[in-house]
Amino acid sequence: MAYVINGSCVSCGACEPECPVTAISEGEGTFVIDPETCIDCGACAGTCPVSAIEEAK
Repeated sequence: MAYVINGSCVSCGACEPECPVTAISEGEGTFVIDPETCIDCGACAGTCPVSAIEEAK
């Protein structure tokens, strides 16, 4: 199951370089994770300063 970025995102960009498969990109107002590319590794979740990245439900 892919990770998602919720509305708490402050668009700091800390997560983007941590993704080993470049599934994270800047969207309108927040960053987004491409669920088709995400490999569910969780590398991004630990870098988010506002805990905006979580496992999709």
